[in-house]
Amino acid sequence: MPTEDIDIRQDGAAEERPDSAASAAQPATGGRRRIGASRIAAIVLAVVGIGALTALLAFGLANRSPVTGRSGATRIDKPAPAINMPLYGGGALSPADYADTPVVVNFWASWCGPCRQEAPIFERLSREYGERGVQFIGVNIQDAEADAEAYLREYDITYPNGRDDSGSISIDYGVIGIPVTFFIGRDGIVQRRWAGVMRETQLRQWIDELVLGTAPTGDTQGENPEGYEPLR
Repeated sequence: MPTEDIDIRQDGAAEERPDSAASAAQPATGGRRRIGASRIAAIVLAVVGIGALTALLAFGLANRSPVTGRSGATRIDKPAPAINMPLYGGGALSPADYADTPVVVNFWASWCGPCRQEAPIFERLSREYGERGVQFIGVNIQDAEADAEAYLREYDITYPNGRDDSGSISIDYGVIGIPVTFFIGRDGIVQRRWAGVMRETQLRQWIDELVLGTAPTGDTQGENPEGYEPLR
């Protein structure tokens, strides 16, 4: 049975004081206020989170362009960044090696399936158009040296191919996936860019314009979203 504490008032009368157990059993109004504040904070955070998610969804729907549409797209109609790199098989490549020459620059890697699809086409056309003064250049990125060398042997690639060891060439060209091919005129300006595997007919058409030195007709950019690999 709980005991009761007795207080003696100044007038001498006794006054009962509730025991501590009974006091503890009574709910505290301050506690209820704190719980209410926590719930309000949770609701505010939920509303903010939903708003942020909605904004991200709206942004995504408004920007549906696949990643292929952005790889190297900023280089069109601008001077081509210089390519300095060590070459497979020995030696090195510098801008002096392809100055005043129509150039086709292809970024690739041995682990890239789409790159393998177009490799025989690029080699065949490099031999054909090399006789007409077109310089093909291959830039190998994010690859093991031994794997890249095996790739070049497998497809009997003879045009200059080198390693972008530091990744600086890829950055300069805005490459975020492969294969990506750039078409550079004799004046050193990037005329066209294609992201993904190129069809031979398309490749021939764009190279012919480089050889003739005429202004590009039609679109200066193209892509094949199904024949493309993002960088690792």
